[in-house]
Amino acid sequence: MAQMTMIQAITDALRTELKKDPKTLVFGEDVGVNGGVFRATEGLQNEFGEDRVFDTPLAESGIGGLSIGLALQGFRPIPEIQFFGFVFEVMDSIAGQMSRMRYRSGGRYHMPITVRSPFGGGVHTPELHSDSLEGLMAQTPGLKVVVPSTPYDAKGLLLSSIRDNDPVIFLEHLKLYRAFREEVPEEEYTIPLGKADVKREGTDLSIFTYGAMVHESLKAADELQKEGYSVEVVDLRTISPLDIETIIASVEKTGRAIVVQEAQKQAGIAANVISEINERAILSLDAPVLRVAAADTVYPFSQAESVWLPNYKDVMETAKKVLTF
Repeated sequence: MAQMTMIQAITDALRTELKKDPKTLVFGEDVGVNGGVFRATEGLQNEFGEDRVFDTPLAESGIGGLSIGLALQGFRPIPEIQFFGFVFEVMDSIAGQMSRMRYRSGGRYHMPITVRSPFGGGVHTPELHSDSLEGLMAQTPGLKVVVPSTPYDAKGLLLSSIRDNDPVIFLEHLKLYRAFREEVPEEEYTIPLGKADVKREGTDLSIFTYGAMVHESLKAADELQKEGYSVEVVDLRTISPLDIETIIASVEKTGRAIVVQEAQKQAGIAANVISEINERAILSLDAPVLRVAAADTVYPFSQAESVWLPNYKDVMETAKKVLTF
């Protein structure tokens, strides 16, 4: 075991797979010589060469097209979109091509592409750099969407994503890159995609969340325990497909739930979770399922983001509404 930050765990996963499979390729803007804007690929070009880890022009559309062509030729591309706010430049490749290729070809071709990208607020980035656009991906059939919240999960989920034969959008929250360290095995291991993780057991209320909001929710659960409430926190980890079995089992145990996301309320992940709960377990509920989310506005300039972003106090306030319903 080694103590790793999330960025170190991601680098370790990339190195592991580059060593294991000569068909894996890492490329994107500044990922080679500079090791990426957040140093996620630091040292990999020196270790594996310019044919395996290389820089691309500043053109996300080109990165997407290159990924598709390489996948059709038997490679496993791992492209990086430098910030996920720039995903609009590559949406046709992702939603119009990658996600449909298996169906379009009758199963003849696969798209084993893992699109890595940082996202998320709380670090005072310029405009378009912190947007939470995971809802766009999750509503696109044919894509798997993964959002780790810890270094341990990041490595295991990334290895599973790279080895998957379908396209995976792997989103890395900026605020978590170097927020803390935890023990991560130095050997390879995988975490199944589509499987949530109960980060904290509880009996009075279930909180379903992902990414940086996992940590805000755990903090809220700690505070609520001081007031006598037992709160369960479920990290979705994969937001498409959802782990419906774990979600429903938690609701049936606690009878109450809230869903927490950093993205705007209209962005859809929380709404989808609530719909699944209502369709499958409404008779197990003792109160309505509520949401904690950002306001339905564009992401604010950095001076105002601390007011705009949800935090543990918002989670507590919403949780109490459900607990006292």
